[in-house]
Amino acid sequence: MATMASDPMQEWTPNSWQSRPITHQPGYPDPDALDEATTALAQLPPLVTSWEVESLKSQLAEAARGERFLLQGGDCAEQFNDCTPEALTNKLKILLQMSLVLVHGTRRRVIRVGRFAGQYAKPRSSMTEERDGMTLPSYFGDNVNAAAFDAASRHPNPQRLINGYERAALTLNFIRSLVGGGFADLHHPEFWNLGFVEHSPRASEYQAMVHRIGESVRFMESLTGISAGDLSRVDFYTSHEGLILPYEAAQTRRVPRRDGWYNLSTHYPWIGMRTANIDHAHIEFFRGIRNPLGVKIGPSIEPGALKSFVSELLDALHPDDEPGRLTIIHRYGAQQVADHLPALIDAVRATGKTVLFICDPMHGNTVKTEAGIKTRRFEDILGELEQSIDIHAANDSILGGVHFELTGDNVTECTGGARGLSDKDLGDSYQSLVDPRLNYEQSLEMAILVAQKIGGGTND
Repeated sequence: MATMASDPMQEWTPNSWQSRPITHQPGYPDPDALDEATTALAQLPPLVTSWEVESLKSQLAEAARGERFLLQGGDCAEQFNDCTPEALTNKLKILLQMSLVLVHGTRRRVIRVGRFAGQYAKPRSSMTEERDGMTLPSYFGDNVNAAAFDAASRHPNPQRLINGYERAALTLNFIRSLVGGGFADLHHPEFWNLGFVEHSPRASEYQAMVHRIGESVRFMESLTGISAGDLSRVDFYTSHEGLILPYEAAQTRRVPRRDGWYNLSTHYPWIGMRTANIDHAHIEFFRGIRNPLGVKIGPSIEPGALKSFVSELLDALHPDDEPGRLTIIHRYGAQQVADHLPALIDAVRATGKTVLFICDPMHGNTVKTEAGIKTRRFEDILGELEQSIDIHAANDSILGGVHFELTGDNVTECTGGARGLSDKDLGDSYQSLVDPRLNYEQSLEMAILVAQKIGGGTND
């Protein structure tokens, strides 16, 4: 029954999801090995803290009121071999640069949330993949198996959950060290530049913005005689899709002096569109944790069923209307957003509850080239974002953030942008094993254009 997950009388535990139907889970052939791995995970220190989780929740509540703006971005699926200083530094740099642009253009404080330190698993359309007459398990991400197409690599291995935890811990440690050491100091944003920014057609626009922000900071300090100390560091939070429930449950625990349970594998987990079934395991698990949550909603929900689905979803995950608790991540595609988003806004409004709306303009805009390569077009991504901003404004609602798949590297996976990458350029540096990402230049350009749209003009 659709009401099962929202039944307040039903006892919740970190493992009560095991009694529900579940989809998009790898087929672990050895249950004892899985139990051994999750038991070990449960004994390891948490990756994040409850006070960080609660701090983020309060900031998300402000974003829902239009006082902040959420920038959430990172890899489609992290890879273990990308846990390197260079790759992590580049991720941090591009998110910092984009947030700088958004602060300047929107005149709102920006919440920085990375799709990192745990985004090692992805749902797949099929449990198996066939090549040249051979059928093997699909690649579910490095937390589950390896991408190479052979039996040993594609074998779902629970030990990889431990490996993923270790990579997440290393990632968090390095990022916290960078931020704590002044890497994100807004007094010196020019230090964040990547080497190839000078080749971007929008480089001069970005550099002029950096100069103006630096001058503003120094002017205010000179005028007041007070150092803008809070500009010497910024907060970064982590997020990932909470797909592999044995992993999520193993890191879920009570903490001293707080009520309830926290999933301490990440600050901000989300439920993907494919696993957002009201009476299934993912909703059951996530309804019981205290973290802020995201839920992706797309065009697969029939219009006639939308209002009841949203009502049941909010009853299950957002029963107390707690500020900052629930984010709706809409992902319709540039061609469908105008047809679907107004009804979603109305369905949420009918519940009388407040959520944070953000736009994922990536997943609804995936296409294949004539050669069969998955890509996304810059103009489609921007088009969905611009339409979403206008639709929310027209419906007396607030678009409080964006959710990108991007990288700080100079890959060629999405077409378009200021340099006009085309289908034939995709082979130059296509590195993603799952979905295409905006590269560094495209990400920065996207931030500039979105900031201009929200700000109602240019950034001059």
